[in-house]
Amino acid sequence: MFTGIVTATGKISHILPLEEGVRLTVEAPSLDLSDMVIGDSIAHGGVCLTVISRKKNSYQVDVSRETLDCTVGLDELNEVNLEKAMRLADRLGGHLVSGHVDGVGEVIKFEKIGESHELVIKAPKALAKYIARKGSITVDGVSLTTNRVKGRRFSINLIPHTVAVTTLKRCKAGGKVNLEVDLIARYVERMLNHDAPTAQA
Repeated sequence: MFTGIVTATGKISHILPLEEGVRLTVEAPSLDLSDMVIGDSIAHGGVCLTVISRKKNSYQVDVSRETLDCTVGLDELNEVNLEKAMRLADRLGGHLVSGHVDGVGEVIKFEKIGESHELVIKAPKALAKYIARKGSITVDGVSLTTNRVKGRRFSINLIPHTVAVTTLKRCKAGGKVNLEVDLIARYVERMLNHDAPTAQA
């Protein structure tokens, strides 16, 4: 479980093809790895991956073909947002984030407005019902609050700090981003779904 508060950015420095997926080497000199052990979970652009080896300021993770097929940004030598799994004693500065990407959105607009930036994203049709005005959403691992929602499109105001310390600074029209909708919204929809199986079924 994560909070969506990115603690560092790293760089995918090497991609090793596997039979079904890839093995990534991630350079993370600005992420505190002193307490990292093999088996730990780290969110990479919103995708929860398991550490399989570590060496000084870098580590490796395996990414399955299934994960590659439903996310973006894990098959390129690019900068990536990083967050270690939360501890029970941590502050929940963002919102509860599972690290399981629900779909890929399309950037419609990324424009500077005053000191901030407006980010407009078009969500996949299946996710639109989970996105509400002033609700929470995770974009490339970053916990954000929606300003306006119209159909499948929603807008977000990015403060200068968020732009400076995350990979969202690279957003541009036509680009793709990983989206994870609010965890609570998914469960509410499931409970309200009359087609969901009951305990007697």
